[in-house]
Amino acid sequence: MALSRIWSAFIIISVLVACIMAFSGNGGKTIFAQMTTGKSGDTIQLKKLDTATVDKEFLAKLKTEKVVKDSDSKTVLHKDGQILVFRNQSSDGLIETCIVAVNLCLKLIGFMTFFMGLMSIAEVAGGVRLLSKIIGPFFSKIFPEIPKGHPSMGHMTMNFSANLLGLDNAATPFGIKAMQSLQELNPKKDTASNAQIMFLCLHASGLTLIPVGIIALRSAAGAANPMDIFIPCMIATFAATMAAMIIVSIKQKINLLQPVIIAWVGGVSAIIAALVVFIKTLDSDAVQIFSGNLSGGLILLIILLIVLGGLYKKIDVFDAFIQGAKGGFETAVKIIPYLVGMLVAISLLRTSGTFDIVINGMKSFFAMLGADTRFVDGLPTALVKPFSGGAARGMMVSTMDAYGTDSFPGILSCILQGSSDTTFYVIAVYFGAVSVSNTRYTVGAMLLADLVGIITSIMLAYLFFG
Repeated sequence: MALSRIWSAFIIISVLVACIMAFSGNGGKTIFAQMTTGKSGDTIQLKKLDTATVDKEFLAKLKTEKVVKDSDSKTVLHKDGQILVFRNQSSDGLIETCIVAVNLCLKLIGFMTFFMGLMSIAEVAGGVRLLSKIIGPFFSKIFPEIPKGHPSMGHMTMNFSANLLGLDNAATPFGIKAMQSLQELNPKKDTASNAQIMFLCLHASGLTLIPVGIIALRSAAGAANPMDIFIPCMIATFAATMAAMIIVSIKQKINLLQPVIIAWVGGVSAIIAALVVFIKTLDSDAVQIFSGNLSGGLILLIILLIVLGGLYKKIDVFDAFIQGAKGGFETAVKIIPYLVGMLVAISLLRTSGTFDIVINGMKSFFAMLGADTRFVDGLPTALVKPFSGGAARGMMVSTMDAYGTDSFPGILSCILQGSSDTTFYVIAVYFGAVSVSNTRYTVGAMLLADLVGIITSIMLAYLFFG
């Protein structure tokens, strides 16, 4: 019900805001068309300005350069004695979003088919159960309702490992397989179980060792030191993960002060610290090479070990692969309705101007309190991230372009990009794969963990970059 209310609220608020914008003249005359048939990048004329109302210095610059950007990154054109204000549509409209959502699911089919086939080999050969036994002592404490040695533990381990290495495409099929395994233990098939909620919240916290994509984008944007966000990103995403575990544990009455949990968390922390020390000795190019080789090498190693394990157990490896691959295709198609519904609601929020209103309101609020408002300019990335990873990445690049790659908002947006995962996308895909409609307190717990990541990111930005 929580997800249903949120989804409905997104649509209602978007339409109401669009109506207000249309009748006030602030959203342009075509706002309804933008929300339905518009495409990202379309040029939209917002309004005409009287030269007498424009700042003299800005007007002088406009007469010289003809086309400039104003303080809100809108395009201003001086033509035939008139000042015309334009902006580019930041998100696809309703119809285009439906097409994008289906195309996204179609692209997932290949990954889902291949990795689900691999998981089938691992299950038949006993590899998943072996992995479950290794991780069992820790998982049995934070997933007390899962029987000892259950295959879901192995599936979750592979998902967390892929996430840790930033392998989003590989993490998704592993995660969906984990949700399907957990669904077998779920007595109420339409309602999220405790184990599913814990798994999804930990997954969505987005713990990643090396934010290589962000480092690459900073390098391409001409950052003086593209790697300067590495440690803040690592700390922020770790804080979000710990927050997710604590929030769900409190709700499920799980004691986290058990020796096994402390030892595992401490061990992971030590490994992360050692990796930080090592990577700090590398330059940005070496980090990208190291990360690419580490991630790619481990994926190839997993594939090799699964195939060798199947041959060692003398199973029909290819037949096991085909049986699992069939399930991957079915699962990818099954999530289409859930993804279409969620992405359309998000698109309406963005194209209606609701996000802009929220950002401007926050900036005014903190300015009224006399607080430093530099961090507000970096917040759009954090606000978009729960809805769309691609949109958040675009917002991060836009922030660096508008304020400077090494500016405080530019750096903060990069840290925020690396501090969490796409909450609502994850909910739509993972719960959609197992047809769970009642998500209970999942959304609230995940958003609270996101909030911890955002607050931590802001604090770290001030601590490291002033």
